[in-house]
Amino acid sequence: MLNKFFLKMKAIAFVGIVFVVFLALANDVYAASQLNKVNYSKDTIYQIVTDRFLDGDPSNNPDGALYSETDLHKYMGGDWKGITEKIEDHYFTDLGITALWISQPVENVYAVHPEGYTSYHGYWARDYKKTNPFYGSFNDFDELISTAHSHGIKIIMDFTPNHSSPALKTDSDYVENGAIYDNGSLIGNYSNDMDLFHHNGGTDFSSYEDGIYRNLYDLADYDLQNQTIDQYLKESIELWLDKGIDGIRVDAVKHMSQGWQETLTNHIYSYQPVFTFGEWFLGENEIDPRNHYFANESGMSLLDFQFGQQIRGVLMSKEDDWTDFHTMIEDTSNSYNEVIDQVTFIDNHDMSRFHKEDRAKTNTDIALAVLLTSRGVPTIYYGTEHYLTGESDPENRKPMPSFDRTTTAYQIISNLAHLRQSNPALGYGTTTERWLNEDVYIFERKFGDNVVVTAVNSGEQSYTINNLQTSLLEGTHPDVLEGLMGGDALQIDEKGQASTFELKANEVAVWEVTAESNAPLIGHVGPMVGQAGNEITISGEGFGEGQGTVLFGSDQASIVSWGDSEIVVNVPDIPGNHYNIEVVTNGNKESNPYSDFEILTNKLIPVRFIVEEAVTDYGTSVYLVGNTQELGNWDTDKAIGPFFNQIIAQYPTWYYDISVPADYTLEYKFIKKDALGNVVWESGTNRSYDTPTDGTDTLTSTWRN
Repeated sequence: MLNKFFLKMKAIAFVGIVFVVFLALANDVYAASQLNKVNYSKDTIYQIVTDRFLDGDPSNNPDGALYSETDLHKYMGGDWKGITEKIEDHYFTDLGITALWISQPVENVYAVHPEGYTSYHGYWARDYKKTNPFYGSFNDFDELISTAHSHGIKIIMDFTPNHSSPALKTDSDYVENGAIYDNGSLIGNYSNDMDLFHHNGGTDFSSYEDGIYRNLYDLADYDLQNQTIDQYLKESIELWLDKGIDGIRVDAVKHMSQGWQETLTNHIYSYQPVFTFGEWFLGENEIDPRNHYFANESGMSLLDFQFGQQIRGVLMSKEDDWTDFHTMIEDTSNSYNEVIDQVTFIDNHDMSRFHKEDRAKTNTDIALAVLLTSRGVPTIYYGTEHYLTGESDPENRKPMPSFDRTTTAYQIISNLAHLRQSNPALGYGTTTERWLNEDVYIFERKFGDNVVVTAVNSGEQSYTINNLQTSLLEGTHPDVLEGLMGGDALQIDEKGQASTFELKANEVAVWEVTAESNAPLIGHVGPMVGQAGNEITISGEGFGEGQGTVLFGSDQASIVSWGDSEIVVNVPDIPGNHYNIEVVTNGNKESNPYSDFEILTNKLIPVRFIVEEAVTDYGTSVYLVGNTQELGNWDTDKAIGPFFNQIIAQYPTWYYDISVPADYTLEYKFIKKDALGNVVWESGTNRSYDTPTDGTDTLTSTWRN
């Protein structure tokens, strides 16, 4: 096996028996937990626009106006066979990739948009229960899944529950009129079934409400409170979960009600829990508290646009520096309850490529090194390892240029992605700044006795680094990047202090210590929300092989399986609230508490609450608070809202879509709250509502003065 590894590494310009053994050990480490579908802390995701990756089966390419070898608006032939081929030849495993995020696999429209666009990207759904035939058949998808799993690779599917496809209310022949089908049977289209879609015009992005209840561009926007749509989308995701997917990326979460989306994640986690993350786009220097609230309360993680935009500001536009970047790291660690679950990136299909034609490759290399050693789940956009360029869509979605494994970027990704698998400091650790100025950023990640230190100089001059304090062990620590970016070994004394060294211009070095712990340490829990009976997975180290106890607060959970680094339990049947999780080994060693697991009252369903005649002063809004965890347990600081009053209903009528426990008697009241937090309760006794067991509902009330 070693000789086979050595020959392969030599052929792609990786040198050294030590590095080969490192890769083999890293793969073995990952193999032990490859079936963990809710913990991506040690994973590196590779995002693929399926049509642009590799044409493995030309026989499934479309005919006529849908296909072109040169027009980037058309299909170009990439498919699941092509992805499977590159899994089988170890392109991804050599790169250190452990998860592939692929384009939405469902059938898309066949019509060509009036402006010449096609649905090559997978975002114009037609039938969520069929495959896109230009990507392949269900058999091809099954082969992709089985091949990926046999190589320790997870498959994440894109999913678009916000909309179907382009449509115009005034033109029933526009593209395919937003039509959606249920395994071949027409459910409805944009102009002949008014209840399935919103018909409120296109959003101008002026408000959160406007973005939710109006069309995103010309895309037919679902009314997710419609029971048919709600059931269809949840049935559809069950189909793909049954196919074996390991994760879901949810498109356009900013443009759907959080209340409905909480019921979607609850449905996923109750059916077959997999890592689920959404896209909430943020522009350069944009910070949105609703983004943080969504990540903390919806059950989903998010694509980390704050991270992505900040690193672009430091290394692309040069409008920011490393002091700004570290401020972002500190701020987001406080803003996101689960910052290690946010999905980081330097570019993707909705923004310009990080690398530019007229720039040296150095900044891209630096960005990759920081991405892969920072907190969060790193994502590599296909072709970045070959310095692919491109500005806006579709130039940023060009075909994969090659599968060369000798580029510096490929080797940087490989070294550090494998390090993520073997050293839990990168997946679970906290971040400490060790040396910082505008050009230099030296930061440490630490989990237990596991340590990774990254040193970056993106400036044009060398810096003498004195008195660098670390948590590294005494001794000489080689550069994990093996000098790819000019780094060298680091000498550490008995107090963890580094000998003085020069950090040259555009140099990056990474040093690490991997150490087993005998004490139990929880690094990750996933999902972080669920009702009684749901399975959750606790990951970390030092749990021991003999079964111990898992506590939610003071209550014991039933154990499904127990291992030294992974425990699966069922959520105990205790009142809905937030609880600390703690592991106690069979030797009575207690772990660190992992805080704020949310136990739900029951499974969730979406209900639209409407309150009429709620007159307010300027700056005051309507909220709802009630007797369950989901409604704030009567704590007005946790009340649900602010309600909307412009589109579905107009002031002084207010409305909000809320996830509530099914088959439960709610008690609740509406309140008015101003910007200072002053509260006015409506009069009378508590309102009461027996929620349905399934489906959706709408409840209309009148404000009681």
